Amino acid sequence: MLSVEGLRAGYGRIEVLHGIDLEVRSGEIVTVVGANGAGKTTLLRCLSGVHPTTHGRVHFRGEDVTRAGPHVRVARGLAQSPEGRQIFTNLTVEENLRLGAYLFSDDRVAADMEEAFRTFPVLREKRAQIAGGLSGGQQQMLAIARALMSRPSCLLLDEPSLGLAPILARQVLDAVVTLKGLGVTILLVEQNAFAALSIADRGYVMETGRIAMSGPASDLVADARVREAYLGI
Repeated sequence: MLSVEGLRAGYGRIEVLHGIDLEVRSGEIVTVVGANGAGKTTLLRCLSGVHPTTHGRVHFRGEDVTRAGPHVRVARGLAQSPEGRQIFTNLTVEENLRLGAYLFSDDRVAADMEEAFRTFPVLREKRAQIAGGLSGGQQQMLAIARALMSRPSCLLLDEPSLGLAPILARQVLDAVVTLKGLGVTILLVEQNAFAALSIADRGYVMETGRIAMSGPASDLVADARVREAYLGI
């Protein structure tokens, strides 16, 4: 569904991604793990089109989208829930969700919202509440639900458990598994490597802008280098 070939990107003269090769197959949860500063967020920003690449190709569902803008990628089914949530704090939960569906004006929008509420029941209870008044975990659920309103076939999730208490982080990651069951393909960037690998089909380990290792998630969990460097085992 999504493939990256030789992707390079940076900020000014500083190159951050040094030739990334990566693929996500339909129906998978694929995770990218690594330390802070490894380039994980920059990678997702390049995939969603909000940050330019300097070299390489991004293909989505067989189409070259390397030079396509973010709005084009969203329309084709590639959506991102960004790090830090970035919800509209002065709008209600329902208004945030409707903004996620800005591409559509059909009768399915109400059905999409109902699906979001089934996935995140607390949002139904809070639908009329100003989003800035939600807890951190609820705001993260809203950010993911808003991305789902664009009807993505592939969802990019950037650090969805960041800053959450362990029980809330678990709830968010359980919701990611639920989304897979609903047919959404997911590329998950997550600093909590053990939690991410526990729900993923495959994984990539990033180190200083390069893919250092890749393989089935179970193999990475069992690898001594990964266990020592990222899992604290």
